[in-house]
Amino acid sequence: MRQTWRWFGPRDRVSIDDMMQAGVEGVVSALHHVPTGVVWTPDEIAQRQREIGTRKDGRPSTLSWDVVESLPVSEDIKKQKGDWKTHIENWKISMRHLSEAGIEVICYNFMPVLDWTRTDLAWERPNGARCMRFDLIDFAAFDIHILQRAGAAGQFPDDVVSAAAERFAAMDDARREQLAGNVVFGLPGAAETFTLEDVRAHLAEYDSISEERLQGHMIDFLAEVAPLAEELGVRLCCHPDDPPFPLLGLPRIMSSEAHYRKILDAVDTPANGVTLCTGSLGARPDNDTVAIFRALADRVHFLHLRNVAIEGDAVMNSFYEDEHLSGHTDMVAMVRAIVAEEARRKAEGRADWSIPFRPDHGQDILDDIGREAQPGYPAIGRLKGLAELRGLYHAFQHPLGAEA
Repeated sequence: MRQTWRWFGPRDRVSIDDMMQAGVEGVVSALHHVPTGVVWTPDEIAQRQREIGTRKDGRPSTLSWDVVESLPVSEDIKKQKGDWKTHIENWKISMRHLSEAGIEVICYNFMPVLDWTRTDLAWERPNGARCMRFDLIDFAAFDIHILQRAGAAGQFPDDVVSAAAERFAAMDDARREQLAGNVVFGLPGAAETFTLEDVRAHLAEYDSISEERLQGHMIDFLAEVAPLAEELGVRLCCHPDDPPFPLLGLPRIMSSEAHYRKILDAVDTPANGVTLCTGSLGARPDNDTVAIFRALADRVHFLHLRNVAIEGDAVMNSFYEDEHLSGHTDMVAMVRAIVAEEARRKAEGRADWSIPFRPDHGQDILDDIGREAQPGYPAIGRLKGLAELRGLYHAFQHPLGAEA
């Protein structure tokens, strides 16, 4: 398990020096400032590598850019509209440039319109820690009463619709604006952000796109890019939907083991792989994340290890970002399964036997509170998660741990 850390570039509140002190071995990053669909140039890639390779005082760091997260797939590609063919060619050129720079793992996602979705970005826990949360009633209030999407009320249970109406009526203008901002929140420094009007316009263009059709578009995309990835020795890994259930009437196609299996079988090449995110997949009570890892292990190229606490039995439910060793995923069993898979790969002589992982998200604790870092990416909260995961890994590497 190669220990990595997500970094959003020079404006990230966590520095290269901080990551070195945390003991990580590699960095997960992206060129967030480059507009989606535009080629990542060798100069821009080299600049990010220099930033990762340099400490505050100018001395070289011990870190390298190991994983791209994400090389974004444009809405045009997902919808097969507009400049989608040009965007695929540009994606392939960017992949070639990354390969020439020595980067072999590229994470991406195929979520329509919005990336991960939360209603609260700093929800307070009883112990004073803050975390991200998806509240189903708040989201219904946004969808039905703020976005005012046609037919939205018919896609929630009746009790949720009633509760959402009451909650919306109790919100003042500031809370309504905050909720809308949380739902459409983007990554720091991203070149593309959405307004409510942008969201409405994109939703209208998805009216005729079913789950099956979106799956077909993804397969078409992979049929173009995966053969080149195989030729270059690059491993592509798709991140699951977050949350892993339909929102805003949009199709969701990477929310379960069955979804992944369909895509992996359709473009059956080792380069077409999985980003196994225990937090995203774990937000559905019918997803056994450990079983999903074991079923897809041969094609897992990247791991996001985090946990969520689910607040219901239905597929669509409320949840919050829990501590790494709590929540829906049995993280002890997960790390045990990862160590076993790495041993299997090593015995086969696979060069990719050590799977990169990062402690995904984290609760704001101690000095994280008030630092105004990227929601979900605090320094101390992630360091706590990394320490816990590192401890599990070392325990299973020890003979007594392996027998436990």
